[in-house]
Formats: sequence, C-alpha cells, structure tokens
Amino acid sequence: MIKKLIMSVLILFGFSTVTNADVKIGNPMARTGPIPELVKPMSAAVDLAVEHVNDQGGLFSDGQKYIAVKVDSACDPVAAVDAVTKLVNIEVVTGIVGPVCSGATIAQAESVSIPAGVVTLSVSASSPAISEMESNTDLVFRTAASDAYQGIALAELAMSKGLKEIAVSYANDDYNAAIAGVFTKAFTSMGGKITGNEAHEPNKASYRSEVNTLGAGSNNLALFAYYGSSGITIMRNAMETGAFENFIGADGMLAQEVIDQLGAENLGNVTFTTSASDSSTDAFKSWKKHADAANVPASDPFVPNSYDAAFLMALAIEKAGSADRSKIAAALREVANGPGEKIFPGEWKKAKEIIASGGSIDYVGAAGPQDFDKNGDVAGLFSKNTVVDGKWKSVVIK
Repeated sequence: MIKKLIMSVLILFGFSTVTNADVKIGNPMARTGPIPELVKPMSAAVDLAVEHVNDQGGLFSDGQKYIAVKVDSACDPVAAVDAVTKLVNIEVVTGIVGPVCSGATIAQAESVSIPAGVVTLSVSASSPAISEMESNTDLVFRTAASDAYQGIALAELAMSKGLKEIAVSYANDDYNAAIAGVFTKAFTSMGGKITGNEAHEPNKASYRSEVNTLGAGSNNLALFAYYGSSGITIMRNAMETGAFENFIGADGMLAQEVIDQLGAENLGNVTFTTSASDSSTDAFKSWKKHADAANVPASDPFVPNSYDAAFLMALAIEKAGSADRSKIAAALREVANGPGEKIFPGEWKKAKEIIASGGSIDYVGAAGPQDFDKNGDVAGLFSKNTVVDGKWKSVVIK
C-alpha cells in the first residue's frame, strides 16, 4: 500500500520509477478545431518518424519502443493545457512533440511542461511571442521558423505585387495577432499604407460589418485567420459584396477546403505564404523518398517540420542515453546543431550506430537545417501559394 502511494505521488508530480520497454513522447496535435485538414498529414509525418525509429532498431541497446501518445489540443489553449497535463502527469512522457497552434503551445508550456521540466518541441507554432516567454528556461523549441520572419516575407511579397496600401484583419489569438503585427510594421517601413487594422473574433456567422468597414479604405486585404474559424467566412462575405480585389495571408488559410468552399475560379487574386523546404537539398530528397513510400504529402505545410520534430526528439533521447527528462534539452541541441556527421530523414540506424560508438551527429532535416538558436528557434524558408488548376501551387520565395 505504501509503495503504491509513493508511486501515485511521483506520477502526480511528473516523476516515475517505471522501467518498462517503451519510451513515450506526447503528441498533442490539433486534431479537431479550426484546422484539422492541415493537421492530418502533419500527424501522419510524426507517425512515419516513429515507424522509422522502431523499424531500425528502436531506442538504446535493448531496442526500446518509441511511442507517440496522441491527444487532441484542438488549437485551443484550455484544451492544450488539459491534454498536456495528462501527458506529463499520467502518461509520464519524456518530451512533447507539438502542439500545432501558438496559443496552445504558449498556454501548455507556461502552465504545464515548463514547470514540470519537460521539453516542448513544437511542429508549427510560429508566434514571435514564443521566443520571448520569460518562463522559458531552454525548454521550448520549434522546428518551424518564427513569424518574426514570415511577416516580413509577406510584406515584401505584397510590395512586389504592387500593393501599396492594404487593410488588415486578424483573428484575436496569439498566432494571428502576432503575425499581423509583424506584417503591419514591416509593410509600413517599406513605404506601404495600412488603411485599416482590426481584430475580429472567430466563429461568427457573418463578418459583413467588418468587411464593409475595412473595404471602404482599400481594395486589398491582408487576412490573418484560421480557415475553419473565421477565414473562409470573411473571404466569402468579401466576395459576395465585392469589397476587395486582392487577398494575402499566411499559414492558417492554406487549405484545400478554402478552394473547395470558395471555388478556384474566385481565387485568382489570392496569395498565402507558409513555411517551406528547399526541394533541391539531399536531405529533402531523402525525406521525399520516405514520404512518397508512405503516402505522406512531402511538401504540405508543416509536414516536413512535423517529421523533423519527432525524429529529433528520438535522436535527443538516444543521445541522452535514457528517458530522463532533465537531459533532453542539452541532447537536443547536440544532435541538431552539430558538429558531427550529417544525418538525413530516415537514417535512424546510421545515427544510432554513431551515437553508440561515441561519435557526434548533426541532423539536417526534411524542413532544412534544424540549428536551434538561444531561444530554441530555427531559421526557415517561406513560399508563396496561389491557386493553379484547382490546387495550391507553392513557390519558394525566401
């Protein structure tokens, strides 16, 4: 009875004396909420990384199984806190791969994972605010570039398209508000004029009032929103009233559902940016070979980043030599930043052998070099995406 009580207390506070043959990581993805279409292939990429690890010998010398415990963070701060609380205290995971959305990532990190000393490696959360969290003591990393860079890239794209003035509408959440702020500052510094700049609340039935107000000042709209909560509705209202001729935006709007609901014929003047990968690199070619074999869309938004996060977490655990949470952050920097022998996606067996022999590795990911700076951020490329033949066509711009 006493032993059971001690075990319960240890688990409650995030510790465990369990010594089974599995190493668990938490995978809190937004499987429901405003962007499930975007998240589905991202989740499949995590599964593929886990498969590669287990099919090529598992973890450590005894081949322990690498397991991703899936929960739903719903792109919602409250849901993310609840989901990660379960992962940290009940499932006793070694690290977190996810969440997807910035608000969810910040909330769970500040409330759960950082206090518990558990590393979060987000697959796509891109708000600049993540870099600035005062509570982050090298416990929050991400494999996608900060919107501190994407907002500037989008402003440069707008100027290159000849859009000298523009209205801005953004959903009132951590991700969309942050990138809208970066875009606005960059656009004005380049000589552009913001004719209107308004936050909107998600999940309203209509945004006609907001559209009419913003449309009075410009024919162009910079829309920062999730397609499934407000983005599609705003665009539909704008098209119905003829308020805008040109639309630009970012990751949260890049989904096939936008085309399916609004019609490809109506999206000729729409351009969205997102994180991108350089398809000419050897690392991406290695990734694409594995992704194609598994029917995972290699170039979809944040899909390469999701694979990288799950694979990197496994490499860090292997490098640490155990599932000890306190060793993961340092090990993550070692395997990601080098120096060492280059490791590409799918090369688990090679990496494991090098680590076992005392060597060093440098993971070069599907999404590009995963070299973490002092804030746990990585640099990145971005693409512009337009509708061609009923689908999004991506071209790398930066």
